[in-house]
Amino acid sequence: MRSLPLHVVLIVVGAVMAVPLLYAVLSGFKSTDQLSRNPVGLPDPWVGSNYSGILASTDFWRLVGNSTFIAIATALLVVAVSALAAFSFARFAFRGREVLFTLFTMGLMFPFAVAALPLFLLLRAMGLLDNPLGVILPQAAFGLPMTIIILRGFFRQIPGELEEAATLDGCGPFGFFWRVLLPMARPALGTVSVLAVVTSWNNFFLPLLVFTESTWWTIPIGVQQFQGQYSADTARVFAYLVLAMVPALAFYSVAERQLVGGLTAGATKG
Repeated sequence: MRSLPLHVVLIVVGAVMAVPLLYAVLSGFKSTDQLSRNPVGLPDPWVGSNYSGILASTDFWRLVGNSTFIAIATALLVVAVSALAAFSFARFAFRGREVLFTLFTMGLMFPFAVAALPLFLLLRAMGLLDNPLGVILPQAAFGLPMTIIILRGFFRQIPGELEEAATLDGCGPFGFFWRVLLPMARPALGTVSVLAVVTSWNNFFLPLLVFTESTWWTIPIGVQQFQGQYSADTARVFAYLVLAMVPALAFYSVAERQLVGGLTAGATKG
């Protein structure tokens, strides 16, 4: 009986999250006329052309491909750089280490909106506008603070005896990092990779700032443009929103265990 209130809360929270998604899915199978006459009922008849028309569009798959490429490239870059930085902060003692680490953590309090104008001017000077690197590099930079914090916590929990044993076996610092530390920190690496991919996939403002041509538009920009183009066809807009969410939901459903496992392991070790 003690768990009953918790179950009720979980059911309510689940309903709050699932009902809007279910409503959007069903609305996508209606016509706009049906949606205005019967907004909460089942489609009658079911209109599958809203979804099939979008799935047959090359523009939609180009947006998916762009978002996927930028998200994966951002995750690889931020994890690679953050792992090396976190290794230095966790395993080496040098003057100013904590001050430098504090500067990285202060990046969590730096809002992107404040950096929008100087970032735009910098990217224009570097010739990175309408270039995927103009999104990948800033996204990786803004993802460094959180990633370094998470990985440093994992790296600091690795026993020093392992490093001593690796040194006796002729393994240098980088060899220890590559052969011992990274395999043991696989849950943490999986966690920060998932966070980087999801953050990049949902990023709207930065791609909008960098891409003026439609060649490299991402899914969030595509949703905005589609909504403006078909503002009178609400049912089709619902279908587009649902299909735009499917890749992120599918990725999260696959990576959920890795994400939760990594956060749980970090909480246990910390």
